[in-house]
Amino acid sequence: MPLDRRRLIGSGLVALAAGSAQAGPAPAPSATPPAGREPPTSRPAGTLELAMAANAPSTPTGLAIARGGRMFVMMPRFTGSEPVTLGEVLPDGSVKPYPDARANTPDPKDPQATLFHVPNGVFDRNDTFWILDSGLPQGKGKPVPGAAKLLEIDITQDRVRRVIPLDAGVVAESSLNDLRVDVRADRALAYITDQGQGGQGAILAVDLASGRVTRRLADHPSTATQEGLVKFVELRPVMEQKGDAPAKHPKGGANGIAISPDGSRLYYAPLMSRRLYAVETAALRDPNVSDAALAAKVQDLGEKGMTGGLTTDSKDRVYLSLQEHNAVGRRLPDGTVEVLAADDRLIWADTFWITPDRWLYISSAQVNRRPEFNRGQDLQRPPYAILRMRIDADPVL
Repeated sequence: MPLDRRRLIGSGLVALAAGSAQAGPAPAPSATPPAGREPPTSRPAGTLELAMAANAPSTPTGLAIARGGRMFVMMPRFTGSEPVTLGEVLPDGSVKPYPDARANTPDPKDPQATLFHVPNGVFDRNDTFWILDSGLPQGKGKPVPGAAKLLEIDITQDRVRRVIPLDAGVVAESSLNDLRVDVRADRALAYITDQGQGGQGAILAVDLASGRVTRRLADHPSTATQEGLVKFVELRPVMEQKGDAPAKHPKGGANGIAISPDGSRLYYAPLMSRRLYAVETAALRDPNVSDAALAAKVQDLGEKGMTGGLTTDSKDRVYLSLQEHNAVGRRLPDGTVEVLAADDRLIWADTFWITPDRWLYISSAQVNRRPEFNRGQDLQRPPYAILRMRIDADPVL
């Protein structure tokens, strides 16, 4: 998917392509440090280029790109008033409801045919589009009965083939967040993170053939918020602020998720945590493995920074959306973490996507600018940047 400059100019976003939409570029550093001062010791990161500037009607946290180049964004209904929760990004940057406006109009009387709160979606190796609907009525609260679901969509016909209910895996405080599918000749599986609304999350394992849903690790520290942790984005702490009430620490359990190339291991992390975890997928989806036995298989892979979305490549390297640094990181199989690129336009780095031609895309969701983190003031500034860089590996699936 080469960068089409006509797309960029057509969307009127030359300024965004050149640098931050909020501020001009920083002055170039002097080649010679002032007398008495040591030269900087930080190493420069790589660069990202603007692939698309999406004029999304609300916060686009999710991103998925079909093999033919069609681009989709997912816009969770944080308040319930958002007009669209799943959209296709058109060449001029505009976003249209997908598959249509009616499907994007939530109807509690027809919960499996309408979309309520879509945080993410992915394509499998057959280019089938899988959409996760959390079923939340207003971004929070008890999921609407029958509304939490997976949708299997054929994008060649823009038609929903099948709906898989997730009611068996959700609880009153569920907030399903991220999705990975593993569809191969011998398996058809999905894994979903539930970040929860009160700090404790879980992971759902779904057998796509039978529709069986298993909820696991619901009481494990690896799926829970790390209490008291502060995330800094754009040089400010991200705290829930409402009126004159004291600021509160946001909560967020199991959030980002990724899968190893052979499908044997799942990587995941809470939104409010600096740790990365892994667990065997076979144990995760086997209801005969006890909670205690499964907990014993969880691996703490160590520090990885404050992240949102995760993904993996064909070399089993985990990509990290380093939200505090407007950067893209990568964890190598030996545990080394490296910073690949940084860009001021990458505001609340969120969802990754790797295309077959080895472009790594990442969305800039601007979640930290939402009203709930700024005493009711909406500081988001559309369009939302979707950035990319070349990598040296293939996508996992």
